[in-house]
Amino acid sequence: MAKKSKKPTLSIIVPVFNEEKTVLPLLEKVKKVRLMGLRKQIIVVNDGSSDGTAKLLAKVKGKDIQVFHHEVNRGKGAAIRTAIPHTTGDYVVIQDADLEYDPSDYEKLLAPLLNGSADVVYGSRFLGAHRAFLFLHYLGNKFLNLLTNILYNTILTDMETCYKVFKGDILRGLKLRSNRFEFEPEVTAKILKKGYKLYELPISYHGRGFEEGKKITWRDGITALVTLIRYRFLD
Repeated sequence: MAKKSKKPTLSIIVPVFNEEKTVLPLLEKVKKVRLMGLRKQIIVVNDGSSDGTAKLLAKVKGKDIQVFHHEVNRGKGAAIRTAIPHTTGDYVVIQDADLEYDPSDYEKLLAPLLNGSADVVYGSRFLGAHRAFLFLHYLGNKFLNLLTNILYNTILTDMETCYKVFKGDILRGLKLRSNRFEFEPEVTAKILKKGYKLYELPISYHGRGFEEGKKITWRDGITALVTLIRYRFLD
């Protein structure tokens, strides 16, 4: 009798910082989402949260979920880099813990990877239905997208999106250095410079305001600009 082939796996990286109101509802959504027969590996990294996030994560159980902790806050990029060596998936997706992004979009984002059309897929907030953006964030995103397209000769609409889905070996093979939100331009720069096939697809997006817990600021935009220029000319 022929052996059953092993199901491919999606590794889901969830960096978390001070998200006690949303982290458990988000993880429930991730657990329930259907993935066209793929297995799920969920890796949560608590990035030195100072609220009740750590206590909530201590209650999280499941054979396909792992939780890691940073003793101090090191940044989103550092949390993702902590998780990457623990991923075993054929595919890897980044998932924020704040409910701005909907895990029901995974299936759509995975399709070009599963059929061999893409190596990396970005979920674009600007192509799909979304809550109205903060105007200054909108302008900042548009400027960074324009700079990305000029520097790397591409036509991305949403370089800063959280929803980036990779073939697992590609992400694990990148030498990433960023600790904070500059992870997004760094990983984009390195994917584009290596010539991987990158697709964009529309996603739904429910953006938060600062009063609801949004953390990225104009300073992160400046850092992203410098990062894009740096990695255009350096490794």
